[in-house]
Amino acid sequence: MVAIQKKSVAGYIFDGINALLICSMILITLYPMLYVLFASLSDPRHLLSHDGMLFYPVGNINLKGYELVFQNPNIMNGFRNTALYVLVGTTINVLLTALGAFVLTRKHFVIRKFCSILVLLTMFFSGGMIPTFFVVQKLGLYDNFWALVLPNAISVYNMIIMRTFFYGIPESLEESANLEGANDWNVFVKIILPLSVPVIAVMVLYYGVGHWNSWFNAMIYLRDRTKYPLQLFLREILLQDQVDSVAASSTELAEESLFKELIQYSSIIVTSLPILCIYPLLQRYFVQGVMVGAVKG
Repeated sequence: MVAIQKKSVAGYIFDGINALLICSMILITLYPMLYVLFASLSDPRHLLSHDGMLFYPVGNINLKGYELVFQNPNIMNGFRNTALYVLVGTTINVLLTALGAFVLTRKHFVIRKFCSILVLLTMFFSGGMIPTFFVVQKLGLYDNFWALVLPNAISVYNMIIMRTFFYGIPESLEESANLEGANDWNVFVKIILPLSVPVIAVMVLYYGVGHWNSWFNAMIYLRDRTKYPLQLFLREILLQDQVDSVAASSTELAEESLFKELIQYSSIIVTSLPILCIYPLLQRYFVQGVMVGAVKG
C-alpha cells in the first residue's frame, strides 16, 4: 500500500506564493487588453470624463468606434496587405528555415561546421540599417512587396531551434529510407517534415506574429500607401493624430473629439484580434516544439 505523504506547512506557503504570483502576472498581462476592450465599447462622452482604472464599459455599450474603423478604406486595405504579407512571408520563412536547418544536420555535408559558424556570426554582427537600405534599393526592392519579405527571410534563432529538433528525430528512420533508395529531398519531404509539426507550428507562430506586428520596415521601404500594412495605418492613428481621416468618412452626428479616443481603442482591438484568435489553435504545439528544440543540442 502506497503511503500518502502529507504536505508540510512550508509546502502550502510555497504553493500559495506561487499561485499569488501567477495570478498577479495574469492580471498585469491581461488588464491592459481588457482596459482597451472596455474603452472601445464605452460611450465616448462618459469615457472622456472617466478617470482611473476601467473594469467595465462606462455608459451604454457603443460600437460606433468599430463602425468608424471599418468605414475607413485604409484599414481594410491594410488588412488585405498585412494578410498577404503574413501568408507569403511566413511560407517563405518556414520553408527556408526548414531547408537551412536540414542542411546543417546532414553529417555528410563536409563544410557543415564552417557554415554553422558563419550562420551564428550573423546573430552578433550585421551591416546596420543604412547598408541594408542600400542593398534593398540596389536590388530593385524599394517600394516593392518583396522588400517586406525577403530581407528577413530567415531568423538564425529560429533555425537553431528547428535544427535541434531535427537532431532529435531517430536516425534509423533516415537509414531505412536510404536503404529504399530515398535521397535527401525525399527524406526531408516524407520523413522530416511530417514528424516536425510541433516545431513548424512554433515557427509559423513566431514568423506570423512578426509579420503581423511589423511596421518599421514598411515605413522605411514603402512609399506607396496602397501597399502599407495595417500596423502602419494604426501607427498613424495612434501617434500622428490621423484620426481625422477616419472620422471624416463617418456620419456627422458627433464631433470628432468625442470619437477620437474611441477610434484609437477600437483600432487596437481590430488589429490585435486575429493574432489572439490564431494563438490558441497553435498553443498545444508551442511548448512541445520549443522545449524539444531547447533541451537537446
